[in-house]
Amino acid sequence: MSNAQDDDDISDRKRDHLELTAEEDVEARSKDTLLGEVEFLHDSLPELALDDVELGTTVMGHDLEAPLLITGMTGGADRAREINRTLADVAQEFGLAFGVGSQRALMEEPELADTYQVRDIAPDILLFGNIGAVQAAEAETAEIAELGDMIGADAMCVHLNPGQELMQPEGDRDFQGCLRGIERLVEELDRPVVAKETGCGLSAPALDKLAETGVEWVDVSGAGGTTWIGVETLRTKPERRDVGEIFWDWGVPTAACIAQADRRDFNVVGSGGLRTGLDVARALSIGADLGGMALPWLRSAYEGGRDAAVQFAETTIRSLQTACMLTGSESIDELREAPTRIGSELEKWLEFDPRANGTS
Repeated sequence: MSNAQDDDDISDRKRDHLELTAEEDVEARSKDTLLGEVEFLHDSLPELALDDVELGTTVMGHDLEAPLLITGMTGGADRAREINRTLADVAQEFGLAFGVGSQRALMEEPELADTYQVRDIAPDILLFGNIGAVQAAEAETAEIAELGDMIGADAMCVHLNPGQELMQPEGDRDFQGCLRGIERLVEELDRPVVAKETGCGLSAPALDKLAETGVEWVDVSGAGGTTWIGVETLRTKPERRDVGEIFWDWGVPTAACIAQADRRDFNVVGSGGLRTGLDVARALSIGADLGGMALPWLRSAYEGGRDAAVQFAETTIRSLQTACMLTGSESIDELREAPTRIGSELEKWLEFDPRANGTS
C-alpha cells in the first residue's frame, strides 16, 4: 500500500469519526452517567452576589478562568483543522483547557501536523496532546515527546480504548505492554501524562493498575455519553455490526469512575456524558478537578461555527456559576464542599469492591 493510500485511509477514518459524532445518534442507549444521582442542597440564603462567585482554578501550573476542559476529539483531516482551531480560539478567549484528538495520524503522516496545531491562535491555553496506549507502548519516548513538541502541548494524554479498537475494522487487537508504556512515559516524558479512557470509563481495577505506574492524572471518560464502540459499529459493514450492538452501552458510569478515582488520590478530569455546567458542578462535587466535555463542543462548532461555540461556552460557564450561587459557594473549592445527596444507584457502585471476590 502506498503512502498516499495510507494518508487517504487515515484522513477518511478521521472524517468518518467527525461526521458520525456530529450528525448521528452515537450516545448511550440505556447506560446512564449517574451524574443525576448527585443532588445539591439548595441554599435559599446564599448571602452572595453573583459577581462575587469566582470560578478560577490552577491546573498543572496554568491558571484557568473556569475548571473546564474541551477534551480531545479530532485531527488528521481538513474539517478537523477547522474544528480544532475554532474550539482552541474559544478556549483562549474564555481561559479554558483544550485537547486535540489522537495524534496517531500525525505519527504516521507528519504532513497532517497543521490539522492539530493551534498555538498561533491560542498561545496561553493549557493544551493536551493525545496518543493511544498501544502506540505509547510501541514508540520510543522521544517520538511521543516530538508529537507534543509539534503542537506545543503542555501535557500528553495516553488514551485507553480497547472497546473502540475491537470494533474498529482497522483497529488494534493486541493491548499487551500498555501499562509499561504509560509507566515509562511517566518516568521519562518531559511533561505530565494523563491516562484517558474514551467512553467506557476507568473502573476500580483499572485505576489500581494505573496507580502502580505513577501516573497522577486520569481522565475517566465514563459510560453514559458518547460511545465509541457505537461510532465504530456505525462505521463497519452491516453484516459485522452484531457484536458492536451487543456492547454498545459497555462501561462504568461516569460518576462512579470519578468518585473511585478521587478515592485513590488521582487528579481527575471528570468526563463522559457531561452536557451542562450543572453536570460539571456535579462532577466537581464528587472529586473531579476539571470537567471535560467533547460532544456538545463538537456539535456547536460543527453546526454553528465560532458563534455557536462561544454561546455554548457562555451558557456552560453561567450554569456553573449559577450552581455555585444556589449552593452558597463563593468558589470552586467551596462548591466541592457543598452538601449533596447521593442516589441509591450511585451508592451501589461506590459500595462495590471488585477485590472482594466479585461481590458487593
